[in-house]
Formats: sequence, structure tokens, C-alpha cells
Amino acid sequence: MDTLRTDLSRFDVAIVDLDGTMVDTLGDFAEALNRMLRDLELPPVTPAAIERMVGKGSEHLILSALAHVGAPAPAALFDRAWERYQHHYLEINGRYSSAYPGVVEGLKALRARGLRLACLTNKPTAFAKPLLAAKGLDGFFEQVFGGDAFERKKPDPLPLLKTCEALGTVPARTLMVGDSSNDARAARAAGCPVVLVTYGYNHGEPVRGVDADGFVASLADLAAAA
Repeated sequence: MDTLRTDLSRFDVAIVDLDGTMVDTLGDFAEALNRMLRDLELPPVTPAAIERMVGKGSEHLILSALAHVGAPAPAALFDRAWERYQHHYLEINGRYSSAYPGVVEGLKALRARGLRLACLTNKPTAFAKPLLAAKGLDGFFEQVFGGDAFERKKPDPLPLLKTCEALGTVPARTLMVGDSSNDARAARAAGCPVVLVTYGYNHGEPVRGVDADGFVASLADLAAAA
């Protein structure tokens, strides 16, 4: 575990990302995308390829998958693809995913330290809330905001600023916890300190190359570190 360049006593709130930070959802993505592609009579996409596409919202994920398998005019196919993807994802949501080790312990410890918690993800809200409930994580969060909650998604700072506003806190006293450059860039632009987990989905790039205030191997390590 790295030494964190931060102190949890500085914070009132922690904003926690979902995919790749709390839950390994690659299996859900692969199942829903490949069912969608079958419906469109297109070839499948591998989990390894999907991992590099995750993190920028469902629209980006679908368009990336369509382009990856060589679909003609992916943008023209999007509406049909989105309808099939949504149908399949809602059907299988959580069945091919699991919470990472240390997540429950870490969230409990953060709450015990007096931090209020919000979940902020680029995943659609209609996908995020049932997934948190399925994994027994929903009770930790005062607010859950998906990628469709605001006008723009991470890495834009707007979702973090709006989440701070909803919880009545300020960015300097709000810790962002994520797994990718999207989370870090949004946090830096919003003025929030940021810690990244060393697992998860960082668009195929080494996460330790991202500008962050620290890195942890699990959320339990974060709560124990400072």
C-alpha cells in the first residue's frame, strides 16, 4: 500500500466510484454487450477489449464495442443497440459481477470515521442503484448519482461539484475515490483530493501514472491508512 498524501480527518464526505472501484462488473458488461451484438447479428467482443472501453458511460461503451467489431456506421446503429443493451443489462445486472475484496469493510470504516458517503458513477442511474442493492452496498450511501444525473459526465468536474452541493459540502473537504484517470481528472478540476485503487479499469493504462493523492490496494486499506 502506498503512503497517502492525505488525512481522512480533513474530510466530511467521500464520493466513491462504482465500476472498477467497488464492483468488478466486467462480466456484466461482456454478457450484456455480447447479447446486444448477437441481436444485431454482429460478432462478439472479448472481455479484454471491453475493459479498455469501460468508464466513460454506456453511450461510449456501446459505440466503442460497435466500432471494435467492425459494425458499419456505428452511430446509425446506436438507437437499436442501446435499446437491446438496456434490455439485456437490466435483465442480468449483477449476475456476472462481484464486489471487490475489502469494499464492505472499507465503507463501514469510512462511515465509522464520520464520513458521509455518496456514489458517483458514469453508469446510468437505472443500472447503478439495482447493482448496489444486489451487492448489499446501497445502505452506505446518502446519494447515488449516475451518468445521466447531470448534463455532463466525469471527467468533467460538474458531477463532483453537483454531488458536493447535494451533500452540503465543499470540494476541499470531499475525497474522491475511484479507479481511473476519469475520476482523477474530474476531482482535480473540481478541487477535490483523489485516491485511486490499484485494480479496476483505467482504459488499459497503468493507474500509477495518473496524477492522484495516493493509491490503495483496497478500500479497507484506505480506511486504515490515515
